[in-house]
Amino acid sequence: MSELAAPVGITGASGRLGGRVAQRLAALGVAQRLLVRDLTRAPRLPGAEVVRASFGEPDAAREALQGIPAVLMVSAAGSQARVAQHRTFAEAAAAAGVQHLVYVSFFGAASDCTFTHGREHYATEQHIRSLGLDFTFVRDNFYADLLPSFAGPDGVIRGPAGDGCVSAVAEDDVADAVTAVLLDPSRHAGATYSLTGPEALSLEAVATTLSHQWQRPVRYVEESIEQAYASRAGLGAPEWQLEAWVSTYTAIANGELSAVTDDVCRLTGHPAVTLADLLRSGQSAY
Repeated sequence: MSELAAPVGITGASGRLGGRVAQRLAALGVAQRLLVRDLTRAPRLPGAEVVRASFGEPDAAREALQGIPAVLMVSAAGSQARVAQHRTFAEAAAAAGVQHLVYVSFFGAASDCTFTHGREHYATEQHIRSLGLDFTFVRDNFYADLLPSFAGPDGVIRGPAGDGCVSAVAEDDVADAVTAVLLDPSRHAGATYSLTGPEALSLEAVATTLSHQWQRPVRYVEESIEQAYASRAGLGAPEWQLEAWVSTYTAIANGELSAVTDDVCRLTGHPAVTLADLLRSGQSAY
């Protein structure tokens, strides 16, 4: 562990991932500056200063980041303005003199990847590269913590995922990995890490695991792409959101999310947790 002379900047500290990282850094005695949109939701942690700044407010972000050499940039919530917000914040960080951005991206991010949000993450990565900052990209797969929410109230997981598999990763493992990077950013400059769980599971296997944990039947029902759009059409979501939801499953079907890496272990020194163990721990509730 390196000694950090200046505070670490943390975005998303009132959220699940940023909050986990902030708690870990506080427990280690690391000074932090937490950038949040709503001061009332910010965690109160020893050694942490809280300031209000959002991705879409360049002046506030630039001021908040003064004197901060390394910043964790947790990606913004999905929206049509997401990439623009990311660019605005990254540019504000560069203008403020930030030396190193640690950006939480997505597994397999590419301009043509199936999962629509993955394309947005790739666009953000490319923009960060263009700014001349040191960077580290932490590309996590879907969160294993979220998999239980794939099942509806009727105990059915529906989607066009076919027999594809996903190597979903626990949020706590991602938080541990990100914390390791932030403790010694220069060691990870220019690196891209792909964080996964220790196994790739089909949604049928996910359903079986949920059945065992919940002690009630859960099953996976394959949908066609047309059926997937139709079954979600009544939720009132905009078209871009529907496309993101459906592409969650088609990305699995295409095999883009099935690779398993050892990056969690390499960064944290402990193995990635399995879905079954995560469920048994009770930490997966969304």
